[in-house]
Amino acid sequence: MAKSHIATDDIVEVIAGAHKGETGKVLQIVGKGERAVVEGVNLCTKHMKRSQDNPEGAIIDKEAPIHISNLRRQE
Repeated sequence: MAKSHIATDDIVEVIAGAHKGETGKVLQIVGKGERAVVEGVNLCTKHMKRSQDNPEGAIIDKEAPIHISNLRRQE
């Protein structure tokens, strides 16, 4: 894993892209330390199939990973 300026549980701000200016907590580092999942940022819609837990199915909002070069750690 490459060394990164971002770690899990850091508070970060998005400095580039469609979600510029938003802040959130890092939930997870993904893929050799190149991407991070940030709480409440870069949400995507996921359609869940019917199952025993979800008998009618569901549409949920889920955080997608964002590249760490687009993040700045808040002090």
